[in-house]
Amino acid sequence: MPPSLTRQEAERLVNTYADLILRLSYTYLSHTHDAQDICQTVFLKLIERRPAFASSEHEKAWIIRTTINACKDHLKSHWRKTTVPIEAAQHVPAPAAEPGSILASVNLLPPKYRAVIYLHYYEGYTAPEIAQLLGRLPSTVNTQLRRGREQLKTLLEKEGYP
Repeated sequence: MPPSLTRQEAERLVNTYADLILRLSYTYLSHTHDAQDICQTVFLKLIERRPAFASSEHEKAWIIRTTINACKDHLKSHWRKTTVPIEAAQHVPAPAAEPGSILASVNLLPPKYRAVIYLHYYEGYTAPEIAQLLGRLPSTVNTQLRRGREQLKTLLEKEGYP
């Protein structure tokens, strides 16, 4: 087990390398929050692994190499490839439910039923998947699906659906 890091040593590392890590990360990622995440990642690796350095130049080289590798890992991560910044989505209007449509009726359901009905029928999730997404038991989701369907049937019958 590597020796624990003293508070004084931790402060020295942060004071010496935080700016370097942030600037280097920003040049790779072009995003301040991502650069801050990389900075935390590099310091965590340094604390966890506590490598023995032959010199201050060796220590700096390790910090730089670890920062670059963390940035490259971040750039090729699945999460980064499958998400977009929230700013990119703010100009996309939410789909409007046409009055009298089934979706409009789904939106009239209480939120706990609306969510499970929407996720199941519009997004194609199974009950166990919905349970995991919402932090509920699968049996609870199945019950909410059943009750939601019953309420939706009543709403649709009032709207004149067969």
